Amino acid sequence: MTDNKTKKKPQDANRVSITDPNEVRYWCDKFDCTKEQLEEAVCRVGDSADAVEDEIRRIKKKSTDLPR
Repeated sequence: MTDNKTKKKPQDANRVSITDPNEVRYWCDKFDCTKEQLEEAVCRVGDSADAVEDEIRRIKKKSTDLPR
């Protein structure tokens, strides 16, 4: 993906890139997650957008299940 900030979608909508800041912003907005959650998910399950989305849901559920 280029540095063109007017582009809304990543080059490959099936793969999550954590190396391009514009794509990181896109995926964080799409999955409603932090950069750290996105990176953690990609490290655990790879760069498949579907797998990352599922992992982020799991991460977010886990954080809400913690006792207070």
